[in-house]
Amino acid sequence: MTATIIDGKEIAAKKKVEIAEEVRKLKEQGVTPGLAVILVGNNHASRTYVTNKEKTCQDLGMHSVLIELPEETSQEELLLKIEELNGDPAIHGILVQLPLPKHIDEIKVIEAISPLKDVDGFHPINIGRMMTGQDAFLPCTPFGIMVLLEETGISVAGKHVVVVGRSNIVGKPVGQLFLNQHATVTYCHSRTKDLQAQTSQADILVAAVGIANFIKANHVKEGAVIIDVGINRNEAGKLCGDVDFNEVVEKAGYITPVPKGVGPMTITMLMYNTLKSAKNTLQS
Repeated sequence: MTATIIDGKEIAAKKKVEIAEEVRKLKEQGVTPGLAVILVGNNHASRTYVTNKEKTCQDLGMHSVLIELPEETSQEELLLKIEELNGDPAIHGILVQLPLPKHIDEIKVIEAISPLKDVDGFHPINIGRMMTGQDAFLPCTPFGIMVLLEETGISVAGKHVVVVGRSNIVGKPVGQLFLNQHATVTYCHSRTKDLQAQTSQADILVAAVGIANFIKANHVKEGAVIIDVGINRNEAGKLCGDVDFNEVVEKAGYITPVPKGVGPMTITMLMYNTLKSAKNTLQS
């Protein structure tokens, strides 16, 4: 048996068509969704992400602002810039590209963004609303994972989901989204005893540990759905995930590849959240 590949690139393209159509309708009502991205310093990977976000905004007909600040920008200056954007009616989404330079407190920065413009879904108010099943901006990667499963026709209710990794950006929130959709969720991490015993029971296994080819065939139940969130480089410098794809593809029922799996969904859901924020302004 070879697993069915979940094509994130294709699903993201389909969602972008839907978003572009909604953007067009919103512009007819006089509102152009606007996203501001703040980049502090010159991290090469961050710059690549930011360029992709700008391009996607343009492709979808959205207004995009890039604010580049030098590495030595003080926390105070950054917070003032966020405050300015919070009050700018042309901006519906504010995203501060992480990681930030070491002298800046990421938590303070995230909390400074208005929850109404927190399209990354990292503000404690949005996290709290998500935890309690209320309407919220959902973190983009976890949200993208849920959309991938929905579009593939994979039902979540009643399934046993095992999440390997407990980051605030992916691991913790994705487990909560599965719980909100009536799955039974197990979290695993570096202190978990006998990881294989846990993962091999999963109907849906989410790997978000940041270690190349960490999940092997013996971690996986026959026919399971495998969601690989990792973006790593192997010894040859080739892009790969947290899952040993060549091994696991022979045993799983469904699997996301790296690249073209979860990755394309993250930016797509960021655009979805920015659109949603813009639509909210019509109702307020």
